[in-house]
Amino acid sequence: MSSITCNRHPLPNLHAPRRRTPFSPQTHFPLPRVGFTIFPGLKSYNQRLAFNSGVVEVHASAWDEKPYEILPTGKISYLDEQDVVTFLDPPKELIPLDPISYNPAAYLWKKIEDIPEERRLRLLRLLNPRLISRAWEIAGTRYDDPKFAKKIASNVLCKEDGQMPLEFYNCRTSGGPSPIAWMNFFKKAIFCSDDGSTYGRFISGSIVGQLVNSFCPLYFVVNQLKEVMSTEQPCDLAYEFGDGLFSLHQYPQGFPRPVKHPYPFDDQVVIYIRHVGPGVLVGQAWQEGKELEQLPQKLCGEILMVKDHSAS
Repeated sequence: MSSITCNRHPLPNLHAPRRRTPFSPQTHFPLPRVGFTIFPGLKSYNQRLAFNSGVVEVHASAWDEKPYEILPTGKISYLDEQDVVTFLDPPKELIPLDPISYNPAAYLWKKIEDIPEERRLRLLRLLNPRLISRAWEIAGTRYDDPKFAKKIASNVLCKEDGQMPLEFYNCRTSGGPSPIAWMNFFKKAIFCSDDGSTYGRFISGSIVGQLVNSFCPLYFVVNQLKEVMSTEQPCDLAYEFGDGLFSLHQYPQGFPRPVKHPYPFDDQVVIYIRHVGPGVLVGQAWQEGKELEQLPQKLCGEILMVKDHSAS
């Protein structure tokens, strides 16, 4: 095929096979969101094309507007998601930046912000319990910068008019002792009650958890708190479970009424929360005990919580 010229530079032969070197990953970058003339028969692998009088309009969604690579298994690996994983678990051959020269929490926040909100739920699969604990540690450096410490991942406290939409989060932890081993994956709902307070509820999808959902719903009250009681480390919020007998007169439709919590959630369980990035939180659960001589102990591993925008 002869080349077609336009002003000074010849157009490339769009039918010619693409050359790849063995040193380059199969990385795909988005086509620009503009209309352009295209030869008949040319197809796009990554984009949906709409033909209109010989002009192709490229419609990109949040799922394909970021670069990605195709793994040998055929799965797609989005590079913005891998940036978060790599930062939390850098390869040994990479020399980490000096934390004095930058704020690690701010960097992690920016990397999470780069991921479209509908794809952030994939972090629950990508981050194992060890990396979730690492996210808790890095989120703690956010408080070194007074200005950055004011940033919040989601405004979960009731507004002045008492209105706040029902929010759902998907959560992951490493589980814990046998009474709560079903808590590896679960959901969290946050809502505002007519008393002006913010409450929440853990909802499990496991068989054992479904029994808890129906007969012993795990409600908690959300309070602002600046410090983890057991460690004196900084935090943003606290989920306080109490005994479960909250005087809730208004709660989301379909939710059961509060009843006394089963053990260990009736033993002064508190989950301390740190903001990690937009729509992403990490929590540390403690069983602080009702007895004065009882020593606080961690209830389970750190908990990653990612907002489900499709359900809110």
